[in-house]
Amino acid sequence: MTDFQYLTLEKQDGLATLRLNRPADAHSINVELARELMLAAIDCDEDPDVRAVLLTSSGKIFCAGGDVPSFHAAGDQAPALLKEITTYLHAASSRFARMRSPLIVAVNGTAAGAGFSLAIAGDLVIAAESAKFTMAYTGLGVSPDGGSSAILPRLVGLRRAQELMFTNRLLSATEAQEWGLVTSVVADDALEEEALKLAKRMAAGPTLAYGQIKALLLTSNDTALESQLELESRGIASCIGSADGQEGVAAFIEKRKPSFSGQ
Repeated sequence: MTDFQYLTLEKQDGLATLRLNRPADAHSINVELARELMLAAIDCDEDPDVRAVLLTSSGKIFCAGGDVPSFHAAGDQAPALLKEITTYLHAASSRFARMRSPLIVAVNGTAAGAGFSLAIAGDLVIAAESAKFTMAYTGLGVSPDGGSSAILPRLVGLRRAQELMFTNRLLSATEAQEWGLVTSVVADDALEEEALKLAKRMAAGPTLAYGQIKALLLTSNDTALESQLELESRGIASCIGSADGQEGVAAFIEKRKPSFSGQ
């Protein structure tokens, strides 16, 4: 399952590194890449040894969005093609959101359209100084996909989400950080190092607790307070009974650094 055409997936020491690999086409998402993203997300979700996932690409473009030439070539079948692409892409987005492992996204360059959606889907997002962000969809006369209509308003608020979606405003990496789209901005030549450092830190952390945090945040917007409190109660109780929870408590009492196993 790790032998892909348009992306690479490498695993080492609990970290899965996923790299978009269509450089000649600006890493744009065609039906094949969308399907491979889905398969890679399922692979990471199902592998108990994967404790963090790092998503990135290479060059000056992170992802240019959808593969527009394939939309044009599809002619009257373009709607069917887009339904197929989004079926795969959205399955990938769902797996990334619901897997226990944190998703770290390293944005090496321009993130447009579905690339924008992929970028902001990370639990932690590091952007190179030269990175740019634009929704771009309405420039093609289409509406957003990739989960951005759910994620973006939660990150930046409705008014800013409307501005980005309606006007395709281009944000610099610094502006993206100020708006809350990315976690941090680093020099271009430091991106790989800093992203890997953060991803390795996550891969060595309390994986079950990270997964519980992700689950809680997914429900926080539309769950009543008392229901969310119950989810928190059950979550922390489950974590404290895990091997990592016991190790964390013991390390605290013994005044040492915990050594988490992901269990």
